[in-house]
Order: sequence, then C-alpha cells, then structure tokens
Amino acid sequence: MDTIWLRDFEALVAHKNFSRAAEDRNVSQPAFSRRIRALEDEVGVRLINRQTLPLSLTPAGEVFLTQAHVILTTYDETIERCQIVDAAGENVIRFATSQSLYMTHYKSHIAPLVEDGGLDIDLNSTSWGASQFVAALQQQYCDVILTYWHPTMDFLSPLEAANCDFVTLSRDLFLPVSKAGPGGPMHHLGRGQNKPVPLLSYGSASALKSVVDATLRTHLDGPKILVVNRSALANSVKAMILEGFGMGWLPQALCKQELASGELQRVGEGSHVSELEIRIYRDRDNSKPTLNRLWTDIQATAIRD
Repeated sequence: MDTIWLRDFEALVAHKNFSRAAEDRNVSQPAFSRRIRALEDEVGVRLINRQTLPLSLTPAGEVFLTQAHVILTTYDETIERCQIVDAAGENVIRFATSQSLYMTHYKSHIAPLVEDGGLDIDLNSTSWGASQFVAALQQQYCDVILTYWHPTMDFLSPLEAANCDFVTLSRDLFLPVSKAGPGGPMHHLGRGQNKPVPLLSYGSASALKSVVDATLRTHLDGPKILVVNRSALANSVKAMILEGFGMGWLPQALCKQELASGELQRVGEGSHVSELEIRIYRDRDNSKPTLNRLWTDIQATAIRD
C-alpha cells in the first residue's frame, strides 16, 4: 500500500470533495479518483460514501481513518529518526524506554553518565506498548531498552532466552496511592467498605498492568474494586489520581515529591506494595564502541544483589 494513497485519503476526508482534494494534492481529479479507488480495492471495502453531499465516510472508512493517522505518524517519525541518526553518525546510542522512566531513573542514573562521556543519544518510544520494546531490541531498531522488571512481566521473557545482557540499574517500589482528602486519603483499600474502590489502572500495552493484576489477585478478600479508567502511561494514571478520580499504583520515584508534600498518600498494607527492578538490556553482539563505553560505566554504578 502506497503512503501517497493514505495522504490522498486524509485530504479527501478534510475537503469532503474530490476536486478540492485533488487540487490540494496537486493532481488531476481523474488521477486522484483512481488512487482513492485503488486504495479501496487494496483494503477490500468501500471507504467513501459517494451518495452523500458532502462526501462522508462509511463505518469501515471511519476505522481506516484512525489507523491511517497512526500509520502515517509512525512512518513520518521513523523517517525523521533515521535522518537524525544518519546525520549524527554511527556512534549515536539509540535508547528506548517509557516516559515515566525517562523522567526518573534515566534522568538520575543514565543522563549523568551520558553527559560525562560526551555521548550522543537518540531517545525513542515514550508511548510504545510493552512488547514493542522487546521487538525493537530484537530487530536492532534500538541499541538498549530501559524497562521495569517484575516476575509477572512475561513480555520480557524472550530477552531472557535471546542473546541479550542486562544490568539491574536500581530498584523502585510500586505503591498504591490516593489523593489526600480533608482527613486522610480520599480512597482506601481497607476491608468493610460499602462502596467499590475506584481504581485508575493500566491498559494491556503497559508493562505495569500485570503487577497490579497480580496484587489484586492476592487480595480477593479485600474491598470490591471498580476500574474507572485504564492508561498505558504511568504519568496519565498519576494525573488522574491527583484529580481525585480514584486510587492507583505508581512507581515511588514518579510520585516522591507529591508524597513528601502530602498531596498524595499511601493506602493499603505492606502486602499491596511490590518491588520493581529497573533493568537495562542490550544485544551482546552489538559492538558499537560508544555503547560498550556506556555499558561499562553502567555496570560500575549498578546495584549489586
């Protein structure tokens, strides 16, 4: 499928008119119409309802529009990243990690080593799904991934069997927290509550979802839980907790300031808390000199079991 067809489709959706969309795309209307028809033939369904004025999308077209945006955004970001890496040279170290880790353990443990070593870093993937990190490392789209690790995180198991090394950079606690109310936390995990506890949890794309699920399974005799929202990003969960929509689990490093100020408060018991390892993985066959230098520095500063 040609990306030109996807951009044609977006233009047609924006203008709702074949002639204006063709003009916008700098092509004749007959040629433009043929490209839209070729796109529909490729997909195998009609995307445009041509019987309405202005033109409208079919239900399948609505679905395809959303995915077309994702495909084109990913394509543009990939091209831009490739150009940046090429311009910077072969010594750029391509990192992949989540937004919460960029703001916490990367900033405190990796960034100083990068600065001291004068290394060039390409920072990727703040919104990737958990399994995408593993695929990116295996396909050499990145040189290293920085990730949370917990025994429940099955998505990392391929790296254990593959030709990969890891270093445990640090550890963090995964805490149940709530916004503070007048006399304590707004939401509790204590027994004997009449109303379900609203939970701000993680979606299937998040590495942290399995940890929350495993914790809740060990507390089946606790209060009833009502999941009111799921997010792939810990920062989004944190924002919702701070707005008082419910309680949720957060890495301690991500909410230490709010805990210190009293804006957030811990809830539950010690058994509701899990320990997370912060691991950095690499393919051991990656012989990039700058990566080897950084890896040596990381090993020297990493925690020891």
